[in-house]
Amino acid sequence: MQRETRSKRAYPKRPLIGVGGVVLREDELLLVRRGMPPHQGLWSLPGGAVELGEELPAALEREILEECGISIQVGPIAGVFDAIFRDQDGRVQYHYVLIDFLADYLAGELIAGSDASEAIWTPLAESLNFDLVEGTRQFLASLQAGRPSLRAGRHQPGILYGRI
Repeated sequence: MQRETRSKRAYPKRPLIGVGGVVLREDELLLVRRGMPPHQGLWSLPGGAVELGEELPAALEREILEECGISIQVGPIAGVFDAIFRDQDGRVQYHYVLIDFLADYLAGELIAGSDASEAIWTPLAESLNFDLVEGTRQFLASLQAGRPSLRAGRHQPGILYGRI
């Protein structure tokens, strides 16, 4: 299957579906610095576009492996978001529907690959100190404030909906 090129993601005819992961390793959260637009240079949750014929959990597993070099166990959906970016003329430059899952680290050495310029584990309590994509900041703050445990296998959160 041929992967969609980045240029085909700009000015799409319809929204693209993306997945993201709130990936935890004990009390640490996985963050990536975006290497490509939109939000290039900012920190966010890892993830990417769903490919044709791919189920959402499989897409997240693939994206985390490509972007971070690690294997994960995908848990429940934590949030669904509209990510719509307009250019200076008001035209839709990027439009994603993002589905974020809770996930647990399984194995592998963390490396930045694919669309990430950096990938790090950070204590969950310190994650809001990063220069985060604003929607990611709000999402993580909401998760941290309302849930005693973010572990993928232990808790079914209420699904958040919003705009990033």
